[in-house]
Amino acid sequence: MTKENICIIYGGKSAEHDISILTAQSVINAMDKEKYAVDTIYITNEGEWIKGPAITNKIEDAEVLRLMSSESISLTEMLSQSTTGQAYDALFPLLHGPNGEDGTIQGLFEVLDLPYVGNGVLAASSSMDKLVMKQLFANRGLPQLPYVSFLRSEFEKYRTNILELVDNKLEYPVFVKPANLGSSVGISKCNDREELIKGIEEALQFDRKLVVEQGVSAREIEVAVLGNDHPETTLPGEVVKDVAFYDYKAKYKDGKVKLAIPADISEETAETLRNMAVEAFKATDCSGLVRADFFVTEDETIYINETNAMPGFTKFSMYPLLWENMNVSYSELITRLIELAKERYTEKKKIKYKMD
Repeated sequence: MTKENICIIYGGKSAEHDISILTAQSVINAMDKEKYAVDTIYITNEGEWIKGPAITNKIEDAEVLRLMSSESISLTEMLSQSTTGQAYDALFPLLHGPNGEDGTIQGLFEVLDLPYVGNGVLAASSSMDKLVMKQLFANRGLPQLPYVSFLRSEFEKYRTNILELVDNKLEYPVFVKPANLGSSVGISKCNDREELIKGIEEALQFDRKLVVEQGVSAREIEVAVLGNDHPETTLPGEVVKDVAFYDYKAKYKDGKVKLAIPADISEETAETLRNMAVEAFKATDCSGLVRADFFVTEDETIYINETNAMPGFTKFSMYPLLWENMNVSYSELITRLIELAKERYTEKKKIKYKMD
């Protein structure tokens, strides 16, 4: 059987660089090597692209994926020709954060006319920008918590006015979030104005645009979505925390987060969440994969929090585990995502770009 050529792209100029490396290790190890010939491209913290060798064996230590510069090769050649000399059947970007899941690299793939796994330019960019995402959700009628947003330049000029706006429109605690980052990087829970100012200063280190959102006493429930024009959903899962706030450290370092799959909620609420996840998927014109995150209060009032166009994707992340609960293995999930990428690429080829 002729193998399909797949290229895993990971690393990137983002605060989530190390997470991307762990994701790449997990995906590479789970891929069916009888079906796929696997190449790698590593993007350093400085933005250098390095083509790695073909991978045929299990990667025991993720550090070997931190590649060093080798022979000079053009970016176009790097992306268009595999180590077998054939064109890639699909590129598989496993990049988190800016320059990875924000539509920029997807735009590069589009310009070069290359098939790739995951969301397109619009879906990636709008899902990455929390403010744009909220506006699209509102247009779709999805319920959300109140929020205030502003730019760094606005805060520098109208600091007092913005702080007063937050005090007047929202109730403490509030959450300060960079608009364009994931994995809870730069997010702070603030219980008063003093903590709010510190939270804003922290978040401004990661982005020029911030969102300050109303806090709520609620469970954090997530639904995985898979597909293109006809997306499928999983039963919801719950993020169960041993800490007050599910931040970056709790997620990736302290092990203070557990996942309850499926979530202990009523069938009616589960069905509503799954339907809302599809609406959110469609609101941002997603394809491939999305994790939709919700807040569910004690009386089972639902608020959508966000969608993640490149959710955590190690074997032990919520997205793959939600599908495992639906009897879709991690390896099978990877295969389905590659098939969806090829399906979308074929569909795009039907589009007519010029008049006869």
